[in-house]
Amino acid sequence: MGERAFGQDIDTLERLSLDIKHVTNLGVEVCIVVGGGNIFRGISGAAKGMDRSSADYMGMLATVLNALALQNLMEKNGLDTRVLSAMDIKEVAEPYIRRRAIRHMERGRVVIFAAGTGNPFFTTDTAAALRASEMNCDALMKGTQVDGVYDKDPKKHTDAKRFDTLTYHDVLARDLKVMDASAISLARENQIPILVFSIQEPDAFANVVCGKGTFTIVKD
Repeated sequence: MGERAFGQDIDTLERLSLDIKHVTNLGVEVCIVVGGGNIFRGISGAAKGMDRSSADYMGMLATVLNALALQNLMEKNGLDTRVLSAMDIKEVAEPYIRRRAIRHMERGRVVIFAAGTGNPFFTTDTAAALRASEMNCDALMKGTQVDGVYDKDPKKHTDAKRFDTLTYHDVLARDLKVMDASAISLARENQIPILVFSIQEPDAFANVVCGKGTFTIVKD
């Protein structure tokens, strides 16, 4: 949402699409899991009295909106993409089928996964770890608002310490808020390293893929 309070900022989507294109130009196969917090968060809705399952489904639908917006900007920048949704919305996205997603990637397409896992009570983090496992990804890259994992919120604490490397056990034992516990456990089980970086800077994704810039890597 860029500097906006909610919704989608076209300039931000443009920057992200160019960053993704830079990575694909390096010969890297890319698949993307999008969240929907800029539109609606299921947990927040549940906290305000909504039924948790209904709130989560609303959040999943929000991710479909973001996936379509990102796809539009990516294709305008010359990328071949497919949106695969874990919820059946055939008018705007293909249904998620693992083999179909793999074939799209083999054909050089960027696959955008929408609607999380298709089930309530699971976060976008867990969906990302699940899809990374299913696609046999070499790494799971989490683009966020800060340049790595800190021992406390760096936006609230000036003395927050950033980690260059962590183990999965460190993250779970210290309850570091990089991803939820189920996502960390799934990544650990499948030995997929997690790289956490700030997505706010141009070419941040490409820099991390090339081992440059500032980020935290979580692995054994």
